[in-house]
Amino acid sequence: MIVQWIAHLGNAVRTWLAQLGLAFRTLWQIILSGFGLWRRPRLITTQIHFIGNYSLVIILVSGLFVGFVLAYQGYYTLNRYGSEEALGLLVALALARELGPVITALLYAGRAGTSLTAEIGLMKAGEQLAAMEMMAVNPIQRVLAPRFIAGIIAMPILATLFTAMGVFGGYLVGVQLIGVDEGAFWSQMQGGVDLWEDIGNGVLKSIVFGVAATFIAIYQGYQAQPTPEGVSRATTRTVVLSSLMVLWLDFVLTALMFQ
Repeated sequence: MIVQWIAHLGNAVRTWLAQLGLAFRTLWQIILSGFGLWRRPRLITTQIHFIGNYSLVIILVSGLFVGFVLAYQGYYTLNRYGSEEALGLLVALALARELGPVITALLYAGRAGTSLTAEIGLMKAGEQLAAMEMMAVNPIQRVLAPRFIAGIIAMPILATLFTAMGVFGGYLVGVQLIGVDEGAFWSQMQGGVDLWEDIGNGVLKSIVFGVAATFIAIYQGYQAQPTPEGVSRATTRTVVLSSLMVLWLDFVLTALMFQ
């Protein structure tokens, strides 16, 4: 019994290591293929429009509502200590450092990530990727690399828009609805938010999240079983793995940036 258990454990570890090695090899091939895409920028811009423009509405609306909630919760917390004027600083720091990049990445994984996985998975199920290989077209360079680069470019832009809309939502609730002094709201924010330590680190987080979430999405689609059930499972794995990876990377990056 113990020998069988050890054998199953060893087989599971070996399979996991093989999958991990395959993932890193695919990532390396995507990075190498991306250098040749400067001759065909249309492939990247089309994917930026697909990923960014179609995700814009949910990002902006979510950012606005998150700003509403932050302003309400922040005001009633700061009110206990007579520091209502710091509401703008609280909203801006929470969005720029954490909530902006993290929530944007989670929404990105649920909206754009699943679309990328399903699209590439259906291309594999329809043997379009195999047809490209038969015509001497590298599917990694033609399909995966443009989507990977587009995701890295679109992610920080979406996170910045989410943060800006969240600050606007906090202003509407805190200043216009609750009645916090408008001058104190903006002056505290301008004086307490650092360009590099706060905004810069938030942008860096969003870039890292974009790399992780986009690669997981395209890799799951590329490795999906060419069946409807296989594509469905790959799409589910994309959301689960991307969400867990984003939260884990957020912890690691926060520990390194704000130690």
